[in-house]
Amino acid sequence: MSDQPRRRTGKPYRRPKKDPVRILAFEALRAVDERDAYANLVLPPLLRKAREDGSFDARDAALATELVYGTLRRQGTYDAIISECVDRPLREVDPPVLDVLSLGAHQLLGTRIPTHAAVSASVELARVVLGDGRAKFVNAVLRKIAADDLDGWLDRVAPPYDEDPEDHLGVVHSHPRWVVSALWDSLGGGRAGIEDLLEADNERPEVTLVARPGRSTPEELLDAVGEENALPGRWSPYAVRLTEGGEPGALDAVREGRAGVQDEGSQLVALALANAPVEGADARWLDACAGPGGKAALLGALAAERGAALLAAEKQPHRARLVARALAGNPGPYEVIAADGTRPVWRPGSFDRVLVDVPCTGLGALRRRPEARWRRRPEDLDGFAPLQRELLRQALKAVRVGGVVGYATCSPHLAETRAVVDDVLKERGEAAAELVDARPLMPGVPALGDGPDVQLWPHLHGTDAMYLAVLRRTA
Repeated sequence: MSDQPRRRTGKPYRRPKKDPVRILAFEALRAVDERDAYANLVLPPLLRKAREDGSFDARDAALATELVYGTLRRQGTYDAIISECVDRPLREVDPPVLDVLSLGAHQLLGTRIPTHAAVSASVELARVVLGDGRAKFVNAVLRKIAADDLDGWLDRVAPPYDEDPEDHLGVVHSHPRWVVSALWDSLGGGRAGIEDLLEADNERPEVTLVARPGRSTPEELLDAVGEENALPGRWSPYAVRLTEGGEPGALDAVREGRAGVQDEGSQLVALALANAPVEGADARWLDACAGPGGKAALLGALAAERGAALLAAEKQPHRARLVARALAGNPGPYEVIAADGTRPVWRPGSFDRVLVDVPCTGLGALRRRPEARWRRRPEDLDGFAPLQRELLRQALKAVRVGGVVGYATCSPHLAETRAVVDDVLKERGEAAAELVDARPLMPGVPALGDGPDVQLWPHLHGTDAMYLAVLRRTA
């Protein structure tokens, strides 16, 4: 018997390479799926930890962000493509496997990562997080996907536009069919407009800052960021847009609460309410749904400049604490309370201006929360409808005769916007309240429609799809 060691047959086992960027992206997607978390809340702490332990640099963070948000935005499209490449219904594919496949599909079809690198990196990720057996399945599916580009796949998986416009647009632009239909109804017009809107929903939004008046200025923010990395806002005189991303929390004004991160559409809603003419006194303002505090902080600063006091009410105590943090240091009088706007603790007719930014489906913020489009269902509208109407009813009771109410929501769905306002006005009778034309309250902003209410759009204004109706109490 020979003393020589026996030779192994086949290739020696190779341990998978751990790629911190793709492992972090996978962990973020699992949190979104398993915990119904939002990527904009899950991803920042993961990135912060990776930077602190030295495993990430700025390029790594940018790639991880693109992988997470790109995969979530294009989930519907990638699901349709993956379905063509597996031998079972997608519901029978384990969710972690589907997340790895979706990450791989995005690298192949939505980025400039070379095909070989995209497949290889995804298979290595599968070996680390799924095991060698399921990594072979991932490898086989991704090689099928790699056989064509995105346009070629869309020709195969999307129904023809002429046969089913909503389904075609839903697959091509990665939106549920019911959302496409609802957005189209609200927007009106032909194919070009809705395609522009759906494309805008899939673009990465700019980070926008607000310089709270009397506490900071846009010039201060531009100087701090550097004019090569920032631009003034398009419409709000207090807005600054970060063109290169960056970390807003590193700015002194943001850390000190003199400025904040706030979409320009949200700023315009607060400014419009503050600009609306009132009859008589203008001393008491109410934000009846104030969490998490962006509009309240801007309103508080504007009120302080006029010698008015703001009451900010928020039902959820933890969100009320966020409001208090946003308003901390406001130079004028203000108060933050945990209170339900449908069961007010204030006396009727106590306020000159009232903002009620009601809870909604969030279909106007799909750029920022892409996973919401897959999480929401048409029946959610029925759950929000009674609450939205009651909040508006109570807001109209809270304002005095001659004062104004701003009804706002981050959804363009007609059931959450005009239908709510019309129903409440009909209940109260024409003599009780009247609509004010909100368009002049947003000077310089184009394409605001026929009025008197206002609907902002990502593709027309570069903002979230905020809605605003301004009502004056008449009796």
